[in-house]
Amino acid sequence: GRHEVWSWTTATKESLCLLWQKVKVQLMLSMSFLAAVFWYCRRLYSFLAQLLKRWSNYLQRKLIRNLSVLTEVDLLGYSAREWKGETKQAKHMREAYEELFWSCHIKYLRQVRRDNYSVVRAVLFQIFSQGIPFPSWMKERDILKLPEKLLYSQGCNWIQQYSFGPERYTGPNAFGKLRKCMEALKTNWAEISATKDHEERGNVCNTLFSDESKEHRLYEAIKFIMLYEVVEAYERIKNREEPVHNLFSLLFARDSSSDPLSFMMNHLNSIGDSICLDQVELFLLGYVLEVKIRVYRLHRFNTEEFQVNYPDEYRREWSEIPLLTEDDRYYHIPLFRT
Repeated sequence: GRHEVWSWTTATKESLCLLWQKVKVQLMLSMSFLAAVFWYCRRLYSFLAQLLKRWSNYLQRKLIRNLSVLTEVDLLGYSAREWKGETKQAKHMREAYEELFWSCHIKYLRQVRRDNYSVVRAVLFQIFSQGIPFPSWMKERDILKLPEKLLYSQGCNWIQQYSFGPERYTGPNAFGKLRKCMEALKTNWAEISATKDHEERGNVCNTLFSDESKEHRLYEAIKFIMLYEVVEAYERIKNREEPVHNLFSLLFARDSSSDPLSFMMNHLNSIGDSICLDQVELFLLGYVLEVKIRVYRLHRFNTEEFQVNYPDEYRREWSEIPLLTEDDRYYHIPLFRT
């Protein structure tokens, strides 16, 4: 009986040992497999993380390179970099920047691309980034119909000679191109002004102002709205209707813009291509967009023309758009900090 018990116990142990050996082999294989999978996943995660980081850096560099309104920089640091040396002009400009810093509480600025859309870009970017809604007159009229109204209702078939900035485009397709520009302005303005979150609105603006073709359509729409207002004012003056803003008297007093056609041909068509807005057009820009454009003219420091408002007659409810210029040609965006 003892022999049988011993044999059964031995057989059981041997069976368990054999089973354990098989299970041990399976466990070792499973552990090795899991370790290999873990190592592979870790390497894959690391690879994907590196790839995502490189792609993110590429997109960021591309965005920064294309962004036409750069991120904010320190005002005095910018002044020190841009106006080195001890020339009379350099000293004058550094003093002007210091005045902005200490007296006007302007601590930073955003650089705006130096091209012939500079001032329109600086104004429109601030309107969008601040979430300023449409001007009151735009809420009452559909701006998409303005090209049609000028062409058909008021018989201004000469708008076919309208030129789209650097495209230098004129011809029978001008009407269709103008309508697309107006659609772009209306759609983007409505979308951005409806975005209440400041950070989200800033991201939308950065995306929009890094696409040159989209930007140019917006600026051409603004130019055309300026032309439309000039036509309307000219008709009111000609028909001796209600008085118009005094800026139109200044505009029509120039030999080069005595009527809407000459204004378009001699001034408006070249904006964005070979010239920027001059002082009279800046008055007009603020008027049609219903904003008070306050310009700090650094080259006029220590004179009465250091700070100028465009237009000089404005309504109290209009938002203020600050600009900074060193030469009345290129403009940057000053940022206030208390």
